[in-house]
Order: sequence, then C-alpha cells, then structure tokens
Amino acid sequence: MTRSAHQLPAYALFASLLAAAGLPIYIHAPKFFVDEYGVSLGALGTVLFALRLLDVVQDPLLGRLSQALRHRRSTAVAVGVALMAVSMFALFAVPPLLPPLMWFALTLTGVFSAFSFLTICFYAQGVAKAAQLPGRGHLVLARWRETGALLGVCAASVLPVMLGLVMGAPFTGFAIGFAALGLGSVFAMRGEWRGADIAGPTGIAVVLRDPIARRLLLIALFNAAPVAVTSTLFLFYVESVLRAPGWAGALLLLFFLSAAVAAPLWGKLAERFSPKPVLLSAMGLAILVFAGTLLLGAGDVAWFVLVCIASGAVLGADLTLLPAMFSARMAVVAPQAAEGFGLWSLVSKFALAFAAITLLPTLQASGFDSGTTGNGPVAISTLIWLYAGVPCGLKLLAIGFLAATPMQKDDEE
Repeated sequence: MTRSAHQLPAYALFASLLAAAGLPIYIHAPKFFVDEYGVSLGALGTVLFALRLLDVVQDPLLGRLSQALRHRRSTAVAVGVALMAVSMFALFAVPPLLPPLMWFALTLTGVFSAFSFLTICFYAQGVAKAAQLPGRGHLVLARWRETGALLGVCAASVLPVMLGLVMGAPFTGFAIGFAALGLGSVFAMRGEWRGADIAGPTGIAVVLRDPIARRLLLIALFNAAPVAVTSTLFLFYVESVLRAPGWAGALLLLFFLSAAVAAPLWGKLAERFSPKPVLLSAMGLAILVFAGTLLLGAGDVAWFVLVCIASGAVLGADLTLLPAMFSARMAVVAPQAAEGFGLWSLVSKFALAFAAITLLPTLQASGFDSGTTGNGPVAISTLIWLYAGVPCGLKLLAIGFLAATPMQKDDEE
C-alpha cells in the first residue's frame, strides 16, 4: 500500500471534524437557544436564513481565497480550525455577552465562515488526492471521507445527550471535545495540503459554463434539502409526535451509524455498477422508507427505529456518491476545484437555509410550542407533514434531475 493510501484515515478524521460542526448545529443550536434563553423559533429561523444569504456572497469568495492560499493551505487550515473551535465554544459554553439572538448570530457567523472555508479547502484537496489513488480514486476517497463524516455526525449528534447524564453543562463538554478533535485533525492532515498546484482552468465561470457541473449543483441542492428539513425538525418530531424525548439521542445515533456502516457498501456498488444507477436506486428507496413516518404517532418508537435504520442506510449513498461524482467532474473541467467547491458549499448550505426560513416560522404559525405536551392537532399535523411529506417531495425532484443528467465515463471514476 502506498503512502497516499495510508493517509486516507487522516481524511476520514478531518471529515468527521467538519461534519461535527455542520449538521449537528442545525439539530442542537436552535433547540438549545429556545430552551435556555427563550428565543423564538421564528427569530432563529430568520437569523439562520440571513447567515445563508451571507454565504451567497461569501462562499464563492472563500473559494477564491482557498485558491489564492493553495501554497500556504496548511497554515490557512490551522487558522480556520482555530476560529471554528473558538466560535463553537462561545456558542454553547459562554453565556451570551450580547442579547441572545445577537450572540447566536455572531457565534454562528464564526462557525459557518470557518466551516465553509475548511470544507472548500478539504474537498478541493481531495481532487488532487484522488488522482494519486488506484482505480476509481474519487469513489475510493469518498468511501473514507464520507464514512468519517458520518461517524463525526454520530458523535456530535449524541454527545450532548450522553454528556447530560454525567455533567450539568453538556454543551460545554461538547465544545471542549470539538476543540480536541480539531487539534487532532490538523495534526493528522499536516502533510496532506501539498501538491495542490494542478494545471488547468480555474474560476467560477469555468464551472458554471459546464452543463453537467451545473446540473450536479442543482441536484445537490434538491438532494440536500430533505436532510436539512429532517435535521431541523428531528428533535421536535421525536418530542411532540412520538412523545419520546428520551429516545432522541439513541435514534440519532442509530440513524447516522446506519449511514456510516452503509456508506462503504454503496461506494463498492458504485465502483462495480457506476454511481448514477446506484444513487438513483438509493434515492427511490429513501422515499419508500421515509414515507412511513407520515403514519406514526405517540408511542410508535419501535417503528421509527426501523425507519431510522433503513433511511440512515440509504443516506449513506447520498453523502458518498454525489460528492464523488462532482469531484470527478471537477477533475475534468476545473482541476484546481476550490472555486467549484465554493459553489458546492453554497448550494448545500442554502438547503439548510431553506429549511430554517420556511419550516420554523411555519411551525410556529401553526401554534406549535416546543417543550410542551399541549400542542393541538393542527400543530402536530403541520409538524408531521413538514417532517415527512416535504422531504419526500424534494427527493422526487432530485431523482428527476439526476435521471435526466447525462453522465460521461470520466464523471464516474
């Protein structure tokens, strides 16, 4: 095995850091600020959407910054990790030094800005890394990277719940653990940021002129939206529909652990049969499985366990294969890839913004009140349809776009 292949666990570790800072923030942070500081769901949704509007300008610029700093990327990444860790600690472990909503916005700006820059650097570096790997290098790297990411989501999703059993300030413990993971990730990747100067065209315009790249970005938007919706509403669904708040941590762990176990298997299937048909099959299965949550109610935890296992398993395909397909396309049209992944980061987070600005205010308008058992039938019905119905419709759109996208052999390597 080459040194290049030996370094793949470092990519998994760094991916776990990014994942721990991404999706779990949308799971924990809104509920944390509602419960601890009494901030309204509508106000939090507005802030989250405003931060995503910032990304509309920021992410393409961060892609250019990553490209400009490619020869000093190791130092730039270390600074980015430090900013993200400090901002995470301020978000969860420091009592607000400003009005809570302003503190929420300020600290999340630090987390998200650093997260965006690091994600762009990391995935752009992956294009160069994949070229050093045997066989279908993008799929090989994606198996390691996305499995690590899913394990990071597993840990970050349940760690505050588990820490709550042994300490009075679980989110402080979470922030400290996150900083330790950041330090370990920077050390593990210290020699991997070299060799990023690949010949080839650069610039956002180069990416957007390519019809396949444009279509993959659109698919990424519609395919990320269902995960954004369910992540935003998961805790509310478990607490108010299933009436099983004590199960939230275990169910999250089961969901993401199923995805982590399945991700390498989907990668192997894609190497054998090509990514597009495998991904289409997984997306169709996701709709069949998740539609069952429309029928669940109070006490149906056992059925929801089955949904978490099955839907988590098919999520492994989404998170592994689509980024690999985009990476392969970037290797063809824009090998430097930083600005391409600036756009990728933008569309992925815009999906989360869509969830925040539309779902939370809609839920609040229905009369839903987090943390109580007195929600009426309209509020509960609204929550169920937002949590289960909207993701299935969005997934159908993603399937249609992917089915209509012609893929070339180079895009599936």
